[in-house]
Amino acid sequence: MIKHLRACFLVCFLCSLASLSLAQEQEEWGTDLDSLRRAEEAQQDSIIYNASYIRYTTLDRLKQGTYTVPLDTTLKGFQYYNPQTKPKNPTMNLGNYGLATRDLLFTPSTEIGFRTGFSAMDRYLLTLDSIRFYRARSPYSELYFVTGDQVFSAKIGQNIKPNWSIGANFNASLARGFYQNQRYNDIQPAIYSWYESPSLRYNLQSALIFNTLVATENGSILNDSIFSVQPENSSPESFQVRLSQQREQRPRNTWTDHSFFLRQSMFIGRLDTLNKGTQEQQVLPTMAIAHSLRINRKKYKFFKNEADPYGALPFGESTLTNDSTLLTTISNDFGYSFSLRGKSVSFIKNEVKLDLGLQHDLMFYKQGRDSINNQDTNVSSDMSFQNITLKAGLAYRFSDRVNITTDFRQIVAGRNFGDFHYGAQANLLYNNTVGRLVLAGYFQNQSPEHLAESVNYTYHKWDNSDRLDKIKTTHLSATYENPRFRITAKAEYNLINNYTYYKEVDNPDHRAELLRVIEVAQHGSAINLLKLTLGKDFTFFEKWHFDNYVVYQKSDYNDILMTPEFYTWHSFYYNTTLVKVINLNMGFDVRFNTPYVAPSYAINLGQFYRPYYGGVDNEGNAIVPIEFSSYPIVDVWVTATLKRTNFFLRYDHANQGLFSRGYYTVRRYPMAPAGMRFGISWKFFD
Repeated sequence: MIKHLRACFLVCFLCSLASLSLAQEQEEWGTDLDSLRRAEEAQQDSIIYNASYIRYTTLDRLKQGTYTVPLDTTLKGFQYYNPQTKPKNPTMNLGNYGLATRDLLFTPSTEIGFRTGFSAMDRYLLTLDSIRFYRARSPYSELYFVTGDQVFSAKIGQNIKPNWSIGANFNASLARGFYQNQRYNDIQPAIYSWYESPSLRYNLQSALIFNTLVATENGSILNDSIFSVQPENSSPESFQVRLSQQREQRPRNTWTDHSFFLRQSMFIGRLDTLNKGTQEQQVLPTMAIAHSLRINRKKYKFFKNEADPYGALPFGESTLTNDSTLLTTISNDFGYSFSLRGKSVSFIKNEVKLDLGLQHDLMFYKQGRDSINNQDTNVSSDMSFQNITLKAGLAYRFSDRVNITTDFRQIVAGRNFGDFHYGAQANLLYNNTVGRLVLAGYFQNQSPEHLAESVNYTYHKWDNSDRLDKIKTTHLSATYENPRFRITAKAEYNLINNYTYYKEVDNPDHRAELLRVIEVAQHGSAINLLKLTLGKDFTFFEKWHFDNYVVYQKSDYNDILMTPEFYTWHSFYYNTTLVKVINLNMGFDVRFNTPYVAPSYAINLGQFYRPYYGGVDNEGNAIVPIEFSSYPIVDVWVTATLKRTNFFLRYDHANQGLFSRGYYTVRRYPMAPAGMRFGISWKFFD
């Protein structure tokens, strides 16, 4: 009993000592523990990076000075992932993502100098103009994926030093199509960097871009009445196509476009700074010199290794077709700019800016046919040449409301001597209520594309070097913008002389050897085109939205231009917030265009052309231009955003079967049937 009492006493004594020791320790270290706790709590409440910490600039912006703009994190237009179906820039195409595409609305080219003539897949190229040079206070990355067409994109951007950033893009897609041999795939990696000196006077941008586009060609399906007569098997994969080889032997167009770019600029004299010390800081030099070096290699290749009993190509006995065009360009661009402005830069006013430039392009061109393993065995054209272009621009900014700019480009020596582009624009803002008026115009002298001048391919051969005249274009436009009332109106007038296009050769006797044989034509008369555009967005009860875009084109030669007279797009959707964190849009789009002369497609040249019309067929019926009947196309969609993630779900051509089983935009190539698409984008800011 006494032993138990002693043991209890000893335990109580030790506990008392431990309590005293612990109390003393807490008293001595209490201050440090509180400090550690405060540090830990502060760490938990430290900076949470978001989109405001990521900004970027582009080459076009860097030509004006050094400034950045924030990322666009809105949902507006997120569901329009396909370059073929941009609401305000629609196309006619071969019916699958990635395949050959042509503008539905008339848009003249403003590029002068040497042009290869291959442009049917330009919309899918990753170009220097689309590269974003980041200024990222925290590492930035983005992942993007769309099911159905299997479109994938990854972007990263990071500042390795406060004044030096690097970035990379990786784009890839695999669209298997709906009919046989409609597969398209591409790979587009790019790396780029932006360095700015601590003094803010020296800038260096560099980029490496690699494009590889592969579009399988099926020559169209054999059945031309799948939408008018119900076939026994309506599955698109069951329809026979004109070219049917598979895997590595499949007929295809392959484009490669690889570029190296390096630009250096130096600011001299006084530097004016807007929003100094903030993320919106803008550095405006009074004098700057710049040099850009670009090395670009483009190759266009058509491959076929099968007989052609169904007439996908013009008449011929060639089984193996391997036509290619290669263009390598080394371009040096030197620029000088001088600005005269007042010392007060709270906002820019009474500023005069002069830009002078000289561009030298050295080009190596090769065109071949019937090549094996990329080694040309029959080179039909191999030449080198150059162009020297003088460039100038004069701008006057009276205030933040009045700005006038001019643009002059003239090729003074080289292959395309005499090409020029003279343009001017006046930007007039009265106030935010009345709106803005933009007046613009240009006069242009442009060489025809080289493909129109000369080609020596397996199925097409011509030499028009001495026959074609330069294309002369006069363009005038007036645009009214009112962001407050969300209205845009634009009137454009185009006067085009020597309009150049492709057409099927005249064949009044219906000779088989002339079918699908095309040639180059220049329209003898001047073409006048009036284009009126109106956009207006409405909001009802704060959450209901109705966006509208209408285009009217009037010309006496719409059949030559192969463009509709009327195009309209409407989007009706509901916007709301769910559980206070999810921004949700639900709605549908409706687009419609009037009938137009439908072009045909030459698969070995990648060109849309005007079929032959005239005379009578074998049954005595007059051959008239084909204008496919049209009806509204409805797409239903949902978009949502949750923190850093955006989603869309869309069902294309939801009204299929209501007015018709399907439709065409190009002869013999049915458009894609109704289908579901799901897309998701993740952004990471740390």
